[in-house]
Amino acid sequence: MPDTAQEVPHQTTEKLPRVFYRLALGDALSTYGSQLDLVALSLFAYEAAGNALGTAGYLILRLTGGFAGGMVAGRLVARVDRRRLMTGCALAQAVALVVVALAPVSLRIPVLYPLALVFGGAAAVCAVALRTSIPEMVGAERRARANSLMATCRSAAMVLGFASAGVVVAWAGFRAALLIDASSFVVFAAVVVRLPLRTRPEPAERPVADIDADTDSGADTGAGKAKRFGSRWQALIVLRAAPVVGAMAAIRLLDAFGSAAHNIGLPVFANQHDPGNPAALLGMFWATWAVGNLGAQQLVSRLMLCRGIEPGERAFALGTCLMSGCFILIFTGLPTPLFLLVAIGAGFGDGFTEISYTTRIQALADERRGQAFGLLASAENVGMGAGMLLSGTLLSLLSPLTVVGVSHAVPIVLAMGFLVHVTRSRKR
Repeated sequence: MPDTAQEVPHQTTEKLPRVFYRLALGDALSTYGSQLDLVALSLFAYEAAGNALGTAGYLILRLTGGFAGGMVAGRLVARVDRRRLMTGCALAQAVALVVVALAPVSLRIPVLYPLALVFGGAAAVCAVALRTSIPEMVGAERRARANSLMATCRSAAMVLGFASAGVVVAWAGFRAALLIDASSFVVFAAVVVRLPLRTRPEPAERPVADIDADTDSGADTGAGKAKRFGSRWQALIVLRAAPVVGAMAAIRLLDAFGSAAHNIGLPVFANQHDPGNPAALLGMFWATWAVGNLGAQQLVSRLMLCRGIEPGERAFALGTCLMSGCFILIFTGLPTPLFLLVAIGAGFGDGFTEISYTTRIQALADERRGQAFGLLASAENVGMGAGMLLSGTLLSLLSPLTVVGVSHAVPIVLAMGFLVHVTRSRKR
């Protein structure tokens, strides 16, 4: 098992291609649209159905689409041109948003629910295709720097999307908000289709070595077996070749469960501790969380990569523990200075974990990379969906601290066990 701090060539300090910054901004814009339409369509479903079940049904279908998209994404990125795949997914979301926006009032629910599957599935496939392509776009030695940039832009867009969603809907209305969302996906599609970067290795090129294939299970579990047993078993073959992917998928699933708990619990906590202005508490939390997330990008870019250190398994485990621990502390009723400090820690751990696991999975060979990212996307959607259903029920019976504490304690325990295993393997 490789160490977390893997030596990388000196080229890591080189700047990324200029056009990649354009892609990062386009991805951030589409992320903003995703967060905006998530809030807008949830409220849209609530008003159309007249009860909370309308929102719950929409969110469950959207997560179901994300799970299904993750399951098929590996095969799609292996067989379809990735640039066209990302463009098609972005345009599919744009068209779906336009259809919902223009649908008559009587048809809103019948139109929205099937299209929720499109939103979730297209977003998952597009994310897998993009992450799988990054090592080919910028070079394997600069993938950590690229992931850091993408995570930073994406986090800023998420905060801005959540913060502005209510204002946009209140000021412009649902129809205008959805059309604004659709335009963000059209812009992303236009950026991708004109991107002068390759998205898969040259046929004669030897792919990036699978780090765990030799150390964990032997090299006989690669692409040959994938072809022998059929494409539907490729995900299992990837897990056998690189068990670390399975461990990361399990941790991400439980982490997504905890994320659902704190996302549902934060409004409850804010109303309990600041009933006069709960929105101010939420806004303060997410703003400071974003500061921590940006700090993770700076750590990776300025301190680790400049010294030839690439984040890996141990960084992923430590980041998960920091993030989950800080989210638990958020609900303990800390004084404002400590509350802000812990919020920064949560954002830092979140960003560091995202960069670490994305960079680690991208070390897999190209033919396994898409399957691994698809598996992780499905796991995250399962965790988020189960977390929303269970946490929403438990919060009516238990305090937010209890629900969030238990939900985030489980990934901490699993991440600590993973860290011990990685450390012992390294010593051996």
